[in-house]
Amino acid sequence: MQYFLIIALQGFCVYHAIKNKSNYYWFFVIMLLPVLGGIIYLFTQVFNKKDLDVVQNEIFSVVNPTKKIKDLQKQLDFADTFQNRVNLADALLEAGDYTYAIQEYETAHSTNNDAGVLKKLIEGYYQIKNYEKIISNAEKITDRSDFKGSRSQFLYGLALEECQQSEKAEEHLRQIDQRYSNYQERYTLAQFLLEKGKTEDAKEILFEILTEAQHMSKPNRNRYRIVVDDVKKLISSI
Repeated sequence: MQYFLIIALQGFCVYHAIKNKSNYYWFFVIMLLPVLGGIIYLFTQVFNKKDLDVVQNEIFSVVNPTKKIKDLQKQLDFADTFQNRVNLADALLEAGDYTYAIQEYETAHSTNNDAGVLKKLIEGYYQIKNYEKIISNAEKITDRSDFKGSRSQFLYGLALEECQQSEKAEEHLRQIDQRYSNYQERYTLAQFLLEKGKTEDAKEILFEILTEAQHMSKPNRNRYRIVVDDVKKLISSI
């Protein structure tokens, strides 16, 4: 029993570190010091960010990732409602089962033209690289105020670029350039602009990210360390 608890602790910590893009040295701490390293990670990287109930639920999801899906499937079988189907689709998407998640979202959308479901469909189709579907779904919600600057608009822009609509892609990708947020997306935007020969625009975004990084809280410095390092490398290569 003790052995399985240690494995569960390690598994959760590694999962959390990957999900939150923690500094690579945490992986060595977690794996080389199974108990102590896990405890240190929990108290420095987890407990100051999340409620204990949320942490407990995530641990159970790591130990038995299919349990949540099975429970939600039972709820849907008992009561075939829009929300129950969306809850199941959300769990499938989180678990990386994109094909089945999309199927459930499509079924839900057929009964309720919900913008939130369309955004999840955009995410799911991006994961399986179905760019035409991203575009067709995104164009149903482009006039919504909550679309501007959202991840859905960012994925829409990437899909447009993949479909050789570069000018329109740039128009939408630039909307993600919002100060003190969207660091990974803004880094991707800078890469896009460099590829289009717009070096000065790209450099402006990259230097803004570096400036903002100097004012990050400790948790955010850990969370965004990788992308900030990538920004520094890209600047040095220009």
